[in-house]
Amino acid sequence: MTTIGQGPSRRGALTGMLGLGLATPAIAQGGYPNRPITVVVGFPPGGQTDFAARILQPGLSAALGQSVVIDNRGGAGGNLGTDAVLRSRPDGYTLLAGNANPLTINPHTFQGMTIDPLRLTPVGLMLQSSLVLCVHPSVPAKTPQEFAAWARTQPNGVDYGSASAGSLSHVAMEMLKNRIGNPPMEHVPYRGSGPAMQDFIAGRFSIMCDAASVVAPFLRAGQIRGMLSTGTQRIPAFPDLPTSAEQGLPDYTFTAWIGLFGPPGLPPEIVARLNTALNTAVQDASVRERITSQGDEPGGGTAESLGETMRRDHARWGEVVRANNIRADG
Repeated sequence: MTTIGQGPSRRGALTGMLGLGLATPAIAQGGYPNRPITVVVGFPPGGQTDFAARILQPGLSAALGQSVVIDNRGGAGGNLGTDAVLRSRPDGYTLLAGNANPLTINPHTFQGMTIDPLRLTPVGLMLQSSLVLCVHPSVPAKTPQEFAAWARTQPNGVDYGSASAGSLSHVAMEMLKNRIGNPPMEHVPYRGSGPAMQDFIAGRFSIMCDAASVVAPFLRAGQIRGMLSTGTQRIPAFPDLPTSAEQGLPDYTFTAWIGLFGPPGLPPEIVARLNTALNTAVQDASVRERITSQGDEPGGGTAESLGETMRRDHARWGEVVRANNIRADG
């Protein structure tokens, strides 16, 4: 658990908000926040969700005038952290940095899962990342359609890797398989993107789809070759990489996102206060540069937009999971 030092004094913070016309929500909650805020991360330190929380931690602390504490609670594919926030008091002092996997995929892949992430209160988008469909350099195909045709010529079909069974990289590949006519492809799950990438580079499987920030260093080194990105726009860090729509798959468009959430019943005025602070933190030039340099996109926007994204992906991935009988391995 780590804590960033105290930001501006509460009086200074409130004075600044008065100048911006943003003091009303804080006053309505008796001066919220008036003590440190905990952001739960449902994964160990070092991963992408932890990165999102920590890179925005100083800006959130400064904008809110209180210390922000990162609490890593790894386990059950992110479910333990989600459950902790679902059970917390709706007072704005316990929040969740949650990604698409535990919030929109786990409910469909974990048998007997009793928690409902859709009950969380969306606050705002922290960052997002297009996924990149990559092949090993030995694969001759340049498009998904060419890959499907090539796979059908292989005596034993082809293998694809993923970060784990039931991960976004897994369901994204099953979705691709469905979209290109179900060529003979077998899943090889790993315990994380890192081990999967090492075997991918070594040529132990042919194709993989993972977040741009995960594959970026290997793309730059020429150890793998990008075929498409899943976002609506090309990735600034890889401007020559076409989007899925440009590669003939307009319905293969999605991102890996990380958002800030509160427990059920979080008052609208606290949501508004936190959303304002998050949008302020995301606008910091050095923060944006660090995010974009690794292939990700800075977040921001409204709480309502994040909620719509979560509900849409919950429905989308649920369909893919059911159609392909996907189960989590954790």
